Amino acid sequence: MSDKGFHAEPIVYFRNMSTPSDLSSGRNAFPFERRNYIYFLTGIALLVVGYLLMSGGGVEDPNDFSEAIFSVRRITIAPLTVMAGYGVIFYSILKRFPSEESGS
Repeated sequence: MSDKGFHAEPIVYFRNMSTPSDLSSGRNAFPFERRNYIYFLTGIALLVVGYLLMSGGGVEDPNDFSEAIFSVRRITIAPLTVMAGYGVIFYSILKRFPSEESGS
């Protein structure tokens, strides 16, 4: 039998991986910076506004039909506002801002 391809020592694939950061490395323990939370809350506010714009237009009598459900506010502005809210939330989660800690 041939010993080609057989390694006597185990191969260490993860030798050069960085260790997880801790408080002593200068990075805070929170996963996001203050700006990330501000963007996140802005996205939540856009979602709330979009869903409030989308609501309404119903009638009390199920036999009546109301054209109010087809208003520009409900079929154009509200969905765009909701999509913008989700976009801002997505951005706030993925964007890494530099640490706001001072060097002194």
